[in-house]
Amino acid sequence: MRNILFAGILFCFAFTPAVSQPKTLTPVSKPEEVGLATDRLSRIDKMVDEYVANKWVPGAVVLIVRNGKIVYHIAYGYSDVETKTALKKDNIFRIASQSKAVTALAALMLWEEGKYLLDEPVSKYIPEFKNPTVLKTFNPKDSSYTTEPAKSEVTIRQLFTHSSGIDYAAIGSSEFKAIYAKAGVPSGIGNNDAVLGEKMRILGKLPLKHNPGEKWTYGLNNDLLGYLVEVWSGMPFDEFLKKRIFDPLGMKDTYFYLPKEKHSRLVTLYTDKDGIILKPQVKAYDHVDPNYPNTAGTYFSGGAGLSSTVEDYAKFLQLFLNNGQYNGVRLLSRKTIELMLTDQHVTGTHVGLGFGLETMDNDYQSVVSLGSFSWGGAFNTHYWADPKEKLIGLIFTNIYQSSHWDIGDKFKTLTYQSFAD
Repeated sequence: MRNILFAGILFCFAFTPAVSQPKTLTPVSKPEEVGLATDRLSRIDKMVDEYVANKWVPGAVVLIVRNGKIVYHIAYGYSDVETKTALKKDNIFRIASQSKAVTALAALMLWEEGKYLLDEPVSKYIPEFKNPTVLKTFNPKDSSYTTEPAKSEVTIRQLFTHSSGIDYAAIGSSEFKAIYAKAGVPSGIGNNDAVLGEKMRILGKLPLKHNPGEKWTYGLNNDLLGYLVEVWSGMPFDEFLKKRIFDPLGMKDTYFYLPKEKHSRLVTLYTDKDGIILKPQVKAYDHVDPNYPNTAGTYFSGGAGLSSTVEDYAKFLQLFLNNGQYNGVRLLSRKTIELMLTDQHVTGTHVGLGFGLETMDNDYQSVVSLGSFSWGGAFNTHYWADPKEKLIGLIFTNIYQSSHWDIGDKFKTLTYQSFAD
């Protein structure tokens, strides 16, 4: 039975104070109250139903918010296809890279407390990053390599913008996948038995892909920021997030590792063969157990480790729409929010300090408004925010290596076509 509530969440980052800043997200009785048309929103149903019927996705949860009001919140399909367990609106999904924006928030909260400056070298706080090197040659036969001195040290700002030269384990370039694997540095997804600080200190001794600040490279930067949060705060990263972010915002279902009483709410992770869903036959990424959120792990990956619900993540996004406050608490100032969303002019991308909130510098090819931002997760989860329209949209599925990534873009199109104001 489909789980339906015309509720939703839209993510907007406004650069000026909102006229009305909701304390918490609240549902509306009719989408028309916030300028959306009920009959046109039903096109989302048809689209997602088609994906489920064709076995392109096992299921999906959709959430739309406008003006701080939940206007559309529906669960489609199954959390487990084999047992025909219906997906529910409060099912928990592995959000992978959607963890990055949470980590950026945590780190900038400590910046506001004067714990560090953005252009300081990482080595000031983690000595292993002193005297960095850049990869010069690589031998694929044995993963041996040569290096040359880097032109400068990696700065904290470069971690936020992924311009440090640090690559990604398991999903990066072939050279660095091999180098990191040989050194035991993980991707952050399901590496339950490791310890973040130990792996980040090893990372500091490994070569960079290019000189710091030279260009954009998607890498383990947010994992390193997560460890820096531990250094600056004196708290384990998971404890900092719970005490300083999740509890204040009411994000009661967001964790690195789920408590036992919530294990049954974790969706089954499927994979894809010839465009059709298939239960995973092999382990994911670093050859890890796809069921990692239901283990008692110790590795708190700021780049990929969190699991959450659409409603929890909407609360996180609404914080930015409200210029840094939500649920009666302020986590950041309006000026820091503006900084997070300001393009840092890194070659190869448009990104601010709030990575996971990638900005768009024009709107001539898309229906979204100028200044909108978005990101997603490796298991086919998507979100975006449009500050002009005060809109947030999220759609979460649960597929590893999906052939149907376009579900996120189609959901976006069908959200905007429902505007009736």
